[in-house]
Amino acid sequence: MISAQRPNTLEIVALEGIPLVDSGDDLVAIILKGLADADIQLHHHDSLVISSKIVSKSEGRRFDLKQVVPSEQAVALAEATRKDSRIVELVLQESASISRSAPHVLVTQHRLGFVSANAGIDQSNVGEDQDFVLLLPLDPDKSAQKIREGILAQTGVEVGIVISDSHGRPFRVGNIGVAIGVAGMPALLDLRGQHDLFGRELRISLQAYGDLIASAAHLVCGEGDEGRPVVLVRGLSFSAEDGKASDLNRAPEQDLYR
Repeated sequence: MISAQRPNTLEIVALEGIPLVDSGDDLVAIILKGLADADIQLHHHDSLVISSKIVSKSEGRRFDLKQVVPSEQAVALAEATRKDSRIVELVLQESASISRSAPHVLVTQHRLGFVSANAGIDQSNVGEDQDFVLLLPLDPDKSAQKIREGILAQTGVEVGIVISDSHGRPFRVGNIGVAIGVAGMPALLDLRGQHDLFGRELRISLQAYGDLIASAAHLVCGEGDEGRPVVLVRGLSFSAEDGKASDLNRAPEQDLYR
């Protein structure tokens, strides 16, 4: 069972001065420089929450809509949802299925397994040219592991990595941070078998640990013009077992909102 101790306090620091990231940039070098500029030395079991945007940019996931040719399905769906048919085409390419569609709404099951609006495709903070959009990383867990290994190789410190994105929820208003990539730490905590204050055994309690960390980081990184895509979370203590973001995906037969 993957476990974690409950801290009394946490330190959450958004790194200032992270530069705009472009395709091929070395995120490990950028992150370590950001830490050095902030005079922060990494500790074992520190966690770094990294915006999916800068991971996508570094991995060349920026697409020019002028180069996208919409299919007949994309054109029809764009008319029904009142969206740009070129974006709808990319959404379809990034999705396993359509969950819901309505005017100005397109919710899909992403190829990575989670359900989200527009397959996570975003036009904010992509660049001045409005014809460019950003897709999520191809394999965020692999990206997280690569960053973790790079930091370990250069510092000798084992950290947890969460690659975060902003998601809405079918049962609540407003976005929260979620983990779409995880390395070096659990994504899901199974609390079953533990007990409450009165000795009652927990039977169904599962905690979305990766999402909680991502949401905590989003309180300081922001989603607008703050320019803080890397956040240090210090004070957590978790097992060394590796989790993965897919641990957080609900099985289709259990998903009442799909």
